[in-house]
Amino acid sequence: MNNKALKTLEYTKIIEMLAAHASSPLGKIRCEDLLPSCSLGEIEYKQEQTQDALSRLFQKGNINFGSAKDIRGSLKRLEIGSTLGITELLQICALLDNTSRVKSYGRREKETAQRDSLDDLFDALEPLPLLNTEIRRCILSEDEIADDASAALKQIRRSMKVTGERIHTQLAGMVNGSARTYLQDAVITMRNGRYCIPVKAEYKGQVPGMIHDQSSTGSTLFIEPMAIVKLNNEIRDLEMKEAAEIEVILASLSNMAAQERENLRYNLENLVELDFIFARAALAMDMNATRPIFNTKGYINIRKGRHPLIDKKKVVPIDIHLGKEFHLLIVTGPNTGGKTVSLKTVGLLTLMGQAGLHIPALDRSELSVFEEVYADIGDEQSIEQSLSTFSSHMTNVVSFIEKADPKSLVLFDELGAGTDPTEGAALAISILNYLQKQGIRAMATTHYSELKVYALSTPGVENASCEFDVETLRPTYRLLIGVPGKSNAFAISSKLGLPSYIIDDAKQQISQEDESFEDVISTLEENRITIEKERMEIARYKSEVEDLKKQLETKQEKLNQQRDRILREANEQAHAILRDAKEYADQTIKDFNKFGKANISIKEMENKRQNLRKKMNKVESNMSKKEKKVTGNLKPSDLHLGDGVKVLSLNLKGTVSTLPDAKGYLLVQMGIMRSKIHISDLVLLQEETVISAPNMQRTSAGKIKMSKSSSVGIEINLLGRTVDEAIAELDKYLDDAYLAHIPSVRVVHGKGTGALRKGIHNYLRRVKYVSSFHLAEFGEGDAGVTIVNFKK
Repeated sequence: MNNKALKTLEYTKIIEMLAAHASSPLGKIRCEDLLPSCSLGEIEYKQEQTQDALSRLFQKGNINFGSAKDIRGSLKRLEIGSTLGITELLQICALLDNTSRVKSYGRREKETAQRDSLDDLFDALEPLPLLNTEIRRCILSEDEIADDASAALKQIRRSMKVTGERIHTQLAGMVNGSARTYLQDAVITMRNGRYCIPVKAEYKGQVPGMIHDQSSTGSTLFIEPMAIVKLNNEIRDLEMKEAAEIEVILASLSNMAAQERENLRYNLENLVELDFIFARAALAMDMNATRPIFNTKGYINIRKGRHPLIDKKKVVPIDIHLGKEFHLLIVTGPNTGGKTVSLKTVGLLTLMGQAGLHIPALDRSELSVFEEVYADIGDEQSIEQSLSTFSSHMTNVVSFIEKADPKSLVLFDELGAGTDPTEGAALAISILNYLQKQGIRAMATTHYSELKVYALSTPGVENASCEFDVETLRPTYRLLIGVPGKSNAFAISSKLGLPSYIIDDAKQQISQEDESFEDVISTLEENRITIEKERMEIARYKSEVEDLKKQLETKQEKLNQQRDRILREANEQAHAILRDAKEYADQTIKDFNKFGKANISIKEMENKRQNLRKKMNKVESNMSKKEKKVTGNLKPSDLHLGDGVKVLSLNLKGTVSTLPDAKGYLLVQMGIMRSKIHISDLVLLQEETVISAPNMQRTSAGKIKMSKSSSVGIEINLLGRTVDEAIAELDKYLDDAYLAHIPSVRVVHGKGTGALRKGIHNYLRRVKYVSSFHLAEFGEGDAGVTIVNFKK
């Protein structure tokens, strides 16, 4: 890819942004060397790496590859058998620390997760913990080797410490004793690596020893007393041994590192490569960019593309397609309308994509692989080279024509400008016509009307325009393909205050054909705006229709649910009625069976038959009756506690829990729900008073009729029953008695073996609404009867 296009399209600025996201020095260099590729396989591989790194950034967050130094020089020295210094060994440790951290970042949480293009790079990293730990153990910092680095070093330093203490002891005795009067200060100091004391110059003969230094005034001499010369010599000897032992330690560590030389080289290379890849992913995240689809057919389709160097909050996305229905795109429109930005967007996004970078556009945008991109954008006139604006442009055009082929993308800004308009337009048409015949993809911006006509009349060439709002004198920066644009010079000049007589005179200067053509373009623009408004209106209607459709579907679903609920409640009510009828029929059959066996009179049986007839008539009457009131015209005096009512707004039945207040509001119990309802929203039900069953599992209606428990006795006889039979019968009896608000009942179970009593007592302990139970007193049934008390 030619450097001129990279500079013209500001690809170098993208590279600067990319390098800023790299965290290691070598990674930044790798980013700075990135160039677009012409190999589809290489491009796809880089794009896949960028996408996989971007996925990891979204999943695990950012990763820092550290600022480890370049150790390639140290590896070369290891290769020839040299010993590394402390700093170089610590740099290897820093590299291994980064390797360990990066490898941990790349480790997948689930082993069954699908592998991606980065797994091999992460897997190839070798943290070498043994080498890292050994170096850290021996080297504490760039200035300090650990005492435990070797046994010999530890012994040497112990001897140095002992010798030093002996020297200090002897010197301290001299400083604080016999030599005190000869000293300038009572201190111990060092000169040339040997311990000395500061002696006044006039007393130098009183302190025998070696003079190592004197003060700037000459009044103080630094003398090494003869008594410690031997000890100082021992210290120097030990220091030389220490230095030699440190060399041995560094050589041993270097030998360990040399054995892992290849792993260290791979670690460095892989870390740099990963830093480079994740820098591309971080740039994509910052730009909100996506992976483009590549082809080799010269087809470009950029969806909502944004120029990456324009502020994300201000840039207007554009849609551009080129290379399928047409090979040449001619963009027209007023100055500052966005023509050049559109041109640069196509070129820059092509270069970014071929470099393995994601592009700031919607997903499924398509780019073609071009071997060269040629761009002639901006004014490049040169005084030194005696080139005018037109000459500089023509110089570029000549080089493009010589080199361009069907695998090239050519971009022209203001093609043919800088000379006579008639000749410039003719040259521009000829140049574009040549490119068209050669099958070269090209995009050009212009103000010439002749080029607009050329695009309208030539197959494979298409017009495009940058939309401009004449009313506000502001460009919208929208690119409209298929519509030629107006320069709007007269309209803009008028808005800016140019007198109308000058504008009218200017209009007379242009030919009738040019004026007609501009009028055609104006008409096309008006029609386009009208069609676009209608399209937006149709889209709005479609959206409203979809909303209405969803509302109807939701309403139908609610109706279906309500129908199912009503059917379910009706089935439950029918089941309850059948159960009551069965119980009454069973009782009637028992009574008739007794007739003839027991001493029951005919009159008594006739009374039972009459009672059965009355109950049947009553049920039929209730079934035929309708609700007392179907409108909410109730008065407070119409309601009483426990009345059955229907809440019209909720379509639910309930019972009156409180009487209406001054404003007409009262509390209604509807199953497990208790709500505050206005009296106007209620109608009375023509049925028996219902009460809510406290502390019990309610039916679907949440109510139990009083008639079911109004005739419950205060005693149940379970004599002769088995435990299971007795508990089943007792369970129903206790429910009815509790609903009838009977405070306590008697359970007759007899004395017998006590098994029935024990089973009943065990059952009573599990009943939640039973507060207590006990055996009856003497004369009330004694141990054969249990008294059960209910909770209030």
